[in-house]
Amino acid sequence: MTSYKNKKVTVVGLARSGLAAARLLKTLGASVRVTEKNQSPVLFETAEVLKKEGIQVEVGQHRRSFIDGCDLIVISPGVRDDAEPCLWAKEYGIEIISEIELAVSVCSAPIIAITGTNGKTTTTTLIGEIVKAAGRKCFVLGNIGQPFSQYVSFIKPEDFVSLEVSSFQLEAIKQFHPKVAVILNLTPDHLDRYKDMDQYLEAKKRIFMNQDENDWLILNYQDEALVRIAPEARSRVLFFNRSGASGDFNPNQLAVLAVARALQIDRQVVLDVFKNFKGVEHRMEFVREINGVEFVNDSKATNIDSTIWALTNIKKPAILIAGGRDKGSDFASVASLIKEKIRHVVLVGEAAQRIEQAWHGIVPMTVVQTFPEAVRLAAQKASCGEMVLFSPMCKSFDMFTDYEHRGRTFKELVNQLS
Repeated sequence: MTSYKNKKVTVVGLARSGLAAARLLKTLGASVRVTEKNQSPVLFETAEVLKKEGIQVEVGQHRRSFIDGCDLIVISPGVRDDAEPCLWAKEYGIEIISEIELAVSVCSAPIIAITGTNGKTTTTTLIGEIVKAAGRKCFVLGNIGQPFSQYVSFIKPEDFVSLEVSSFQLEAIKQFHPKVAVILNLTPDHLDRYKDMDQYLEAKKRIFMNQDENDWLILNYQDEALVRIAPEARSRVLFFNRSGASGDFNPNQLAVLAVARALQIDRQVVLDVFKNFKGVEHRMEFVREINGVEFVNDSKATNIDSTIWALTNIKKPAILIAGGRDKGSDFASVASLIKEKIRHVVLVGEAAQRIEQAWHGIVPMTVVQTFPEAVRLAAQKASCGEMVLFSPMCKSFDMFTDYEHRGRTFKELVNQLS
């Protein structure tokens, strides 16, 4: 395992993963600084707590002095490689790694890593459940909302880690080596960060770059791009979602069954987990019913394909609340499904005007300025037997800290309705 004792390390970003990384490094004996360009009351409060723990922090700016003289830079998932601290680090020849790379460098337990455009959180959760049901301790961590660095100190060699990883996190890995790597699917996403789908795929492919013949790579057979990359892997490849072999299972469940096969977990154990699984928070989550109107929280839908999945699976007419920060998405691509499934759309956030233009003449729409206003108006528009579906198709960062904050706010507003 890597030693960080007496190393000078700067963490870029003070959200959950950055905070966890800073604290882990401190416990490992490093001299730690944190730099965060954004500012908010929560960030200032967190900074004051860290300063009391002996960690230097700057909020509201990036200063070159926080990078100069460091041995290592650890970046949070949302930090781009062209951010000022990264450019300065490259100028000085300082190594840059991601928060998951930091955690894995001090973790001796086998890792099951899951990436893809959609379905990561549900699949990561289910894998954790099947490993536990098979009698092993499993930590469900990563981009799912529980930073790897926060829990790595508690993980023993005989445990497992079910780890959700994003393309952003994979960009800055070096030695990251999962025992089982899963790529669920690849659809247009984060095109505000990647110039095209090829560049996006290159980031995803890094999940298996350190695997060898003793490891497993699990790929979706229905995704042509993923089938094409299979020969590049040195690990053993297992395909899921083959034509005619799906039965009554959805793609996420088929991926879990493939992981169980790789780990030699009995199929009946998996089927029992499926039977008792209640779903994950913020993904088609039932909130409550008011006067015959069902309210559903799908805040995890941060891209178009997630919302397409939601719309395909609803069984009643719906009022859709959508919008947020645009990711370069093609909103017109979902127009026909919107026309078929949605009776009225309430738009909010930075992307509202773009979505309105893409769906002009397709469905009645109303643009509002605030999120509480969006929830109230959707509730007023809905009739008995219908649904209010909050499936935003966009990032949350124009109004919220993350999709979980956005989802919790939606639920709070719904529960305040009379």
